[in-house]
Amino acid sequence: MFDLRHLEHSTIIYEDPAHTPLLRLAWNKQDPNYLATVAMDACEVIILDVRVPCTPVARLNNHRACVNGIAWAPHSSVHICTAGDDHQALIWDVQQMPRAIEDPILAYTAAEGEINQIQWGATQPDWIAICYNKCLEILRV
Repeated sequence: MFDLRHLEHSTIIYEDPAHTPLLRLAWNKQDPNYLATVAMDACEVIILDVRVPCTPVARLNNHRACVNGIAWAPHSSVHICTAGDDHQALIWDVQQMPRAIEDPILAYTAAEGEINQIQWGATQPDWIAICYNKCLEILRV
């Protein structure tokens, strides 16, 4: 993380212990202290608090295959959706952080493919769009 007023100084917010490249990053739209990231070929999402560098505040690890997408709710600081190669889109309530988050509050299974992209509607917070194979589905939450 860089301060544009002092570019000679930076803070490392998180570094994967196995030095695996981080593929996705999503800022919490309601609470800018939190962000989520996922490493290449990882089955878990790491939630970070920029005020506490290098220490994840939560790990979301119910996916059974690689995670491909993460999207914070545009209307809530405690909801995030994750999607992956296990055909699952999972919605989590992370209000308990830093206590462990065991299970998602909602799950959707794409019938015919690995979910490779997810987007939570910015102006329509009741809708989530997912892409898999040659399909786009818009889901009401």
